[in-house]
Amino acid sequence: MTLISFIITILYLLLIGSFAIGFDKVKTFKLADLPSKTTFSIVIPFRNEAEHLPALLKSINALNYPKVLFEIIFIDDDSDDDSVEIIKRAVKNFDSELTNISIIKNERATNSPKKDAISTAIKQAKNEWIVTTDADCRLPKYWLNSFDEYIQKNTVNCIAAPVTYLEQGNFLNRFQVLDLLSLQGATMGGFGINKPFLCNGANFAYKKSLFTELNGFAGNTNTASGDDIFLLEKAIKKHPEQVHYLKCDYAIVKTQAQPTWKTLLAQRMRWAAKTSSYNNWFGKFTGLIVLLNNALIIALLALLVAGVFNLKVFLYITIIKFNIDFFLIYKSALFFNQKGILRSFIVGFLVYPFFSVYVAFASIFSSYKWKGRTFNK
Repeated sequence: MTLISFIITILYLLLIGSFAIGFDKVKTFKLADLPSKTTFSIVIPFRNEAEHLPALLKSINALNYPKVLFEIIFIDDDSDDDSVEIIKRAVKNFDSELTNISIIKNERATNSPKKDAISTAIKQAKNEWIVTTDADCRLPKYWLNSFDEYIQKNTVNCIAAPVTYLEQGNFLNRFQVLDLLSLQGATMGGFGINKPFLCNGANFAYKKSLFTELNGFAGNTNTASGDDIFLLEKAIKKHPEQVHYLKCDYAIVKTQAQPTWKTLLAQRMRWAAKTSSYNNWFGKFTGLIVLLNNALIIALLALLVAGVFNLKVFLYITIIKFNIDFFLIYKSALFFNQKGILRSFIVGFLVYPFFSVYVAFASIFSSYKWKGRTFNK
């Protein structure tokens, strides 16, 4: 058992260590105030987001990008609250130049409402670049400027970009921020070592022509989530040199963390349910090693309590995991300007193995509810 434990730990150390190295290899992109050129279609699916839409709409109105160069397409996924009315009222008070805004109904065709919504919007999109985000997000002022300048300076057709949670004051929120910082660190690290395997649909851009060339989400529509990662996998397979990460602090989109542990578990089960459908071997390998490492901590703790495992070996393994996890999350926290969240790292570190293992196994054997709908794996 000791040998197996050290093998898993060393693999985990090498994996997370490679992400930390890769993180630094992705250079931070600085804006140079270039004349704006790129045209964008911003695609925003929503379902019962009346609580969050006002903040999103306010951030849209504050975008600094020339209004004639972008349109906004809201896709109503069968909302039964005041979401549509909130958008219509807000648009009336928008900047007079920001008029290219539409609200359309989702055309359901598959088991994935969000993929259907994005596909519906892209059919009507007028512009060269599609940018997806979520209705519970807040967009930075120079968001589109960041994409535009990066596109002007690089040969790209698909761009993943940074996402973090808005900070609140409770442990549940801080736990989620730490979790997302680790995911963002792994995302950037994967790009840095030329093994990209993650992205976030709350801040994701690609050419409309690429979406058409890849036949959209075809082949992945039986999985409810994954509108971002499955498309990323296709793009990498087809044009690996033209898929980049935009590491720019002016491009950081902030989104809402889940308000309860129940909704957090449902969200993470939704994310985990798509893992078995990954086509990227490195993504599957990473998920397996991370799961094995977290399960190992729980198993060794149980053996330790039962008196059949060496305390010193357990401490060595735990210290290795603690330090490499902190190293990667610290790098992410610096980039996202969220260093203060690290004060909850120790407690988060103790909770996370139980949380992640529960989510992994629950996603295999249980259905989950999301946005008022029940989904099976």
